[in-house]
Amino acid sequence: MDRTESQEGHKWEGKVSTTVTKASADQIWSLFLDFFNLHKWFPSLSDCHGIHGKNGEVGCVRYCTGSSLSSKGTDKTGENRPVSWSKERLVSIDPIERRLSYEMVDSNIGFTSYLSTVRVVPSNVDGEGGCAIEWSFAVDPVEGLALEDLVRKYEVGLQRMAKKMEDSLGNKIS
Repeated sequence: MDRTESQEGHKWEGKVSTTVTKASADQIWSLFLDFFNLHKWFPSLSDCHGIHGKNGEVGCVRYCTGSSLSSKGTDKTGENRPVSWSKERLVSIDPIERRLSYEMVDSNIGFTSYLSTVRVVPSNVDGEGGCAIEWSFAVDPVEGLALEDLVRKYEVGLQRMAKKMEDSLGNKIS
């Protein structure tokens, strides 16, 4: 876990990573390219779907709901439970480096500025034999939340997401 503490007027920055051993970098990368379906992999998202553009193309926007961070509102049943939502735009994609970045354009979870980058790094030069997933973010400080807590949420979420991705792909390393 890497983190950079914020001083007034500065962004919080964090980076977490995890290792996948039972799937290749290309296999894991293909799951991230399905930008509108992150809820299939990220454990605290209940829904994620496209609201603008073509899935996986720069400029497309997804709408995500879940319970990863505190918010106010109601869930699908109308009960008063924390329901977090965000609209996120894909701002860059680099298939050679297996890296994509997205920004949050609107949310109810307290982010006023948010940019995140995901990178899939092969364990071997040929891209086979497992990989590492790196997830970094830069965000304006969030009232009522400590940077360390935010980094920990990313760390836990990434580990669970990687396991779910790996399990879905089985032992088939291409």
